[in-house]
Amino acid sequence: MSAEGVPCMLMRGGTSKGAYFLADDLPSDKAARDDLLLRIMGSPDPRQIDGIGGAHPLTSKVAVVSAGTEPDTDVDYLFLQLGVEDATVSDRQNCGNLLAGVGPFAVERGLVRAGGSHTSVRIRMVNSGSVAVASFATLGGGVGYEGATAISGVPGTAAPIVLDFAGTEGSAGHGLLPTGRLVDEIDGVRVTCVDNGMPVVVAAAKDLGVTGYEPVDALAGDDALRGRVQSLRLAAAERMGLGDVREASVPKTTLVAPPVDGGAICTRTFIPLRPHTSVGVLGAVSVATAVRLDGAVGHDLARLPAGDRMDVEHPTGHLQVEAEVDDGSPPRVRRSGVVRTARKLFDGIVFPR
Repeated sequence: MSAEGVPCMLMRGGTSKGAYFLADDLPSDKAARDDLLLRIMGSPDPRQIDGIGGAHPLTSKVAVVSAGTEPDTDVDYLFLQLGVEDATVSDRQNCGNLLAGVGPFAVERGLVRAGGSHTSVRIRMVNSGSVAVASFATLGGGVGYEGATAISGVPGTAAPIVLDFAGTEGSAGHGLLPTGRLVDEIDGVRVTCVDNGMPVVVAAAKDLGVTGYEPVDALAGDDALRGRVQSLRLAAAERMGLGDVREASVPKTTLVAPPVDGGAICTRTFIPLRPHTSVGVLGAVSVATAVRLDGAVGHDLARLPAGDRMDVEHPTGHLQVEAEVDDGSPPRVRRSGVVRTARKLFDGIVFPR
């Protein structure tokens, strides 16, 4: 770590944006690391005006990457969610959007040697211990970012990054259905608590007095809805074995409704109380897994495709998710995956305040 600044790469990963660091460039002491990252991001401050944060949870994220420490993995990836208005740093969840940039970052920093036209990187997601394989274009020993793949919520196109997940079931340590039940009733609302890479509370939008098709700004201005979402997630978290999550960003809450644009299910997600402008990658994987289970909340609302690929509608478009599920007792996940894109925005030295 430089006495004046820290090597940093800012990347867009999926529909999020975050600061990527090598672990060796950050303090080894957790408290010192978190303090440094908060100062770099400009938190706590609603505008993050004195840092590189974008004044939103989707742009107040950090990826810490190092050489792999487990057999058959190339790199370790620790995701940290930094608060915007609060001085909080949470490692209680994965982030599948920033995950899209980890493989390219590993090549950029020399942790992984680029292959021929494509490179695959096995990534251990430290937050949950699960593994993802990122496959992406590499040209002339470097990462190819240009391409024709469009993802909803991001302008333009870029090269595809295929993410295949293994072992994401029960990422928080309490199984695919953390309460042990397919459906729970909380505050008079039927919910399915699911975790296939991200702990999520799935509820029908109509049961919370909304349609599930509202624009993000309308949801953000609904104080009564925000209060119900908070009450729901706090009670659900206790049943899911997550404890007191008032200072945590998980579980997410996703309201589902019948699809309206040719997809399989329509979603509105809160992170944890702020409406998501799209939907998180692993959150979408978890929701897609839930609605495939007969009897789960959302199953009766979905238009399920014949194959494993599912189109998840969100406020700014669609996300294609693959979820192969054995709908047994208990249900099991065979595999899941998604296509994302990423782009390097800058590479240099960031100076903390």
